[in-house]
Amino acid sequence: MDSTYTDPILAWYEANARDLPWRSPTATPWGVLVSEIMLQQTPVNRVLPVWHEWTARWPTPSALAAEPSGEAVRAWGRLGYPRRALRLHGSAQAIVERHGGEVPDSHEALLALPGIGSYTAAAVASFAFRQRHAVLDTNVRRVFARLLAGDEYPPKSQTKAELAQAEAVLPQDPPTAARWSVAVMELGALVCTARTPRCVDCPVLDKCTWHLNGRPAYDGPPRKGQTYAGTDRQCRGRLLAVLRQAEGPVEKPALDIVWSNAPQRERALDTLIADGLVDPLDDGRYALPT
Repeated sequence: MDSTYTDPILAWYEANARDLPWRSPTATPWGVLVSEIMLQQTPVNRVLPVWHEWTARWPTPSALAAEPSGEAVRAWGRLGYPRRALRLHGSAQAIVERHGGEVPDSHEALLALPGIGSYTAAAVASFAFRQRHAVLDTNVRRVFARLLAGDEYPPKSQTKAELAQAEAVLPQDPPTAARWSVAVMELGALVCTARTPRCVDCPVLDKCTWHLNGRPAYDGPPRKGQTYAGTDRQCRGRLLAVLRQAEGPVEKPALDIVWSNAPQRERALDTLIADGLVDPLDDGRYALPT
């Protein structure tokens, strides 16, 4: 990529990057993998305390793999989307079985782990092993949409054109490419934000196509904000909270009392069971998976 982009963004990152433990030189590949799963659809301030608890309790994949999957769900707390806890547990088991307990440094091997998609495989290969991969999260896609394409927002779903563009502008030197990826990600998180971008603080404002074109308004499909109150997601969270806080299996009335809408409650409970997050026991009680 032209150094007129890379140099100012990397210099900005050097001066403004948040001090996050998974970015530390002492961070392990496992710590990076845990952070990437936790940070999906969850802000940093909510992830930090849970990440510290997880890596203290389970500092290696082997430590997590040795525990029941229900303990991962319990320790997930209120991060949301708790199937991610099961995916991490499944990945830990696969790492032990296939890679001797060490997180693999191969992008292909990472991608083959349970629940690891293309983004997470590229992110871990880049941030843990300093390899050259295009890392396209929501923040990076938004920066590139504005800086390079002149659009306020990227397409709703990642396109082949976006990936090709990201790969085309990726620095050739692998360690520099890895640092570039996290720098663009940080720029999107702190400056080139979705709703109120702080363009005055952008290190490449004079090169931003969207800004130079007069910041044209987004004219794609309506962008709907996520709702939570009253949804099945909230109901699932309430039900899981009962099980996380219990020392053992619970009776059905303990679940019924936390959500008054019975049809919705039963539907949410059914989906938790189907997702492997709740075990229905033969005696009619419910528990976290073992």
